[in-house]
Amino acid sequence: MKVVSLLPAATEIVCALGLRDQLAARSHECDFPPGVETLPALTRARVDSSLSSAAIDDQVRRVLAQRLPMYTLDEERLAALAPDVIVTQEACEVCAVSYDQVVAAARRARAGARIVALTPTRLDHILADVRRVADACGVPDRGEVVAADLRRRLTAIGARTSERPRVAVIEWLAPVMLAGHWVPETIRAAGGIPLGPEPGAPSPYSTWDEVRALQPDAVVVAPCGFDLDRTQRESAPFADRLRALAPRVLLLDGNAYLNRPGPRIVEAAETIAGWLRGGFVAKDRGIDLGSGVSPEV
Repeated sequence: MKVVSLLPAATEIVCALGLRDQLAARSHECDFPPGVETLPALTRARVDSSLSSAAIDDQVRRVLAQRLPMYTLDEERLAALAPDVIVTQEACEVCAVSYDQVVAAARRARAGARIVALTPTRLDHILADVRRVADACGVPDRGEVVAADLRRRLTAIGARTSERPRVAVIEWLAPVMLAGHWVPETIRAAGGIPLGPEPGAPSPYSTWDEVRALQPDAVVVAPCGFDLDRTQRESAPFADRLRALAPRVLLLDGNAYLNRPGPRIVEAAETIAGWLRGGFVAKDRGIDLGSGVSPEV
């Protein structure tokens, strides 16, 4: 079996199912587990991700206004690989190559691949996607085992929760966006009361005043697509504003954990749960702005 994954979360799912050796190619953003970066990348972004948050937002708006795809797809290489399964997404045209692009490319390549489009908007959808990918790849039993283990870990987090602080999650800083989709339920699983959009709803634009009006006890800053170093740099100009929002503020590697609807969403919930209970955060996952440090547990 030959599998192409065009979504970072899908790559993590495929590998969690024990199918790393069947992966033939990836998207340019697939970076976990270590080693997948050696696979050929079939996509490329039109937006320069090295720009500031505000400049990235401006570029995204311009590309969308021109009705151009946010990503390009290497159709020639895709055809040459002749995969049996292509895993992509149909949830967000800004986040990854679009489903329509993939379908059109597969049709032009006359590829007979099975196309699996993930459309997660809720926490349960992520666990269901594990099973869907497993079914498409012919390993349904593995999918049940992996999904059940993720569910067990989520349940265990809730069993350790007593107090439930009010938590706002900022998904973008300039302009401000509050995190929607599966994030509110992840916060609830971590023992918090999510503020902002309802579970499953898209991430809305907001303002600093609107976030402050929510009266959060804690704020998690996890810009979509940014690792922890990038999150720290982008947050630096807003540090005073962030600290004014709530008594506690956590900078989180959202790209690896909270923004990626794959198996590590459970690690995001576990990390946030420990932090909300007053524990330290592993230094490769987050930084507590209250102290400016994050000792490793």
